Amino acid sequence: MGVVGGIPQMIPILSRDQMRAFDKHAIEQCNVPSLLLMENAGRGAADAIERHLLSGSATGRRVIVVAGTGNNGGDGFVVARHLLAREANVEVWLAGDAKKQTPDCKANHSAYAGIGGVVKTVRPASLEALGPALASADVVVDALFGTGLDRAISGVLAELVDLLVAVHDGGRGVRVAALDVPSGLHADTGLPLGPCIEADLTVTFAHLKLGLMTGSGAAKAGTVHVVDVGVPPSLVDARSAELASSSDVRALLTKRPIDTHKYRAGHVVLFAGSPGKTGAALLAAQGALRGGAGAATIATWPAAADVLEARIPEVMVTRLDPKKLDALVEKKKAVLLGPGFGTGDDARAVSRHLLKSFAGPIVLDADAFTLHAGKPADLARAKASLILTPHSGELGRLLGDDRDVDADRFESAREAAAKTKSVVLLKGAYTVVADPKGRVVVTGSGSPALATAGSGDVLAGLITALACTLPPFEAAWAGAFLHGVAGAAWSKERGDRGMLAGEIAAELPGVLGALLAG
Repeated sequence: MGVVGGIPQMIPILSRDQMRAFDKHAIEQCNVPSLLLMENAGRGAADAIERHLLSGSATGRRVIVVAGTGNNGGDGFVVARHLLAREANVEVWLAGDAKKQTPDCKANHSAYAGIGGVVKTVRPASLEALGPALASADVVVDALFGTGLDRAISGVLAELVDLLVAVHDGGRGVRVAALDVPSGLHADTGLPLGPCIEADLTVTFAHLKLGLMTGSGAAKAGTVHVVDVGVPPSLVDARSAELASSSDVRALLTKRPIDTHKYRAGHVVLFAGSPGKTGAALLAAQGALRGGAGAATIATWPAAADVLEARIPEVMVTRLDPKKLDALVEKKKAVLLGPGFGTGDDARAVSRHLLKSFAGPIVLDADAFTLHAGKPADLARAKASLILTPHSGELGRLLGDDRDVDADRFESAREAAAKTKSVVLLKGAYTVVADPKGRVVVTGSGSPALATAGSGDVLAGLITALACTLPPFEAAWAGAFLHGVAGAAWSKERGDRGMLAGEIAAELPGVLGALLAG
């Protein structure tokens, strides 16, 4: 993480297969023993659990580790040994046949037992006794499956997971720590495969995993902490995505020269608003101006223009004349099309003309996706550089194949970017931004307070402003990050609900100022 030579150096996010390749390279090419990797992972997890869930001291605290027979179980035995050495009261419940343990799991099972650690076996008959034991623990550690699961947990193990979920009680009961990813969660998609652990803390090893960087995965994982396993991150040969941080955004921003004027800052035109939907246009304009555009013109239908002209004095309003579209976008740095614009024949004609004629960046949002539903090739033929900002339902309509976009947000965004030859920003708790070449950036800077009407309009306007000075891909992920930080800044003072979309825009200058100030 950080910046080298002014170029963002983002945090890698790996798929399950990429993480396996990373481990294999460390073991076979770098000569780092697998037992040493497991030791480093488990010790780091014990540190994180003690710090985050045991108030900094394991002494006298009751910890139960529920371990599988694979390497995730081996990690659990290392955690158990270290917490026992720190004078915690530790029990390990082994879920499975000890004869089927992997070699590294078996070795750490023996090491834990060798220092006096207690091991019990999970059987159908023992679940009744395990329930009260779990309920009396300060922390339960999930070391059942980790990233290795590719099907729903069943049988006695499913009953065990249900028991762990019950004692956790949505975070109101026993604290739960998961190792690598919560058992039951798909490591790549972030979707539960069936019964799934709910954790307060997930300690993941070496690198972030894709599934943890989704809204559904984050809801199961709780706080995510990455543990160093003693192998340089630079050994990552392939990554599925990258996580943006404040330093990455700061690397893109520059202070304005003293002689900057409004047109150098960027004049944007927003094709937005229609009768009954003028608010969308106004919020997009606020996002653009608060995000740094020097001037903003709303181009809208005559009936909507009459309403808009009296609303915000800083925004210019013009009535759409289909014969004068080229003059309207002449010398404009960027265009936004869609918020509240309508989906009739006239709106469709405006969209077609802009896509064919304007050579600068165009941000497409909201109604723009209905105008091109099922026709991603329309966008691939555009003269402009396009930035698409759909939520999952809108992206599904655009692709036209009735897919569940959230079943694999990363693949859906990547495929849409390739089909439309556009930058695709898939909105959500963890916004995914993909470019046509396959690069993916994730932003996790938001807040539940952003779930408010008009939030997306502000984001679209902000990205349009950033596209005046940044390449489309950078404008998209930086805009998503700044939008999230603005929401988080509001939430810090006021909580997780009640935000109005205009308040997101109002937070943006402070967020930008803080980043520029370092």
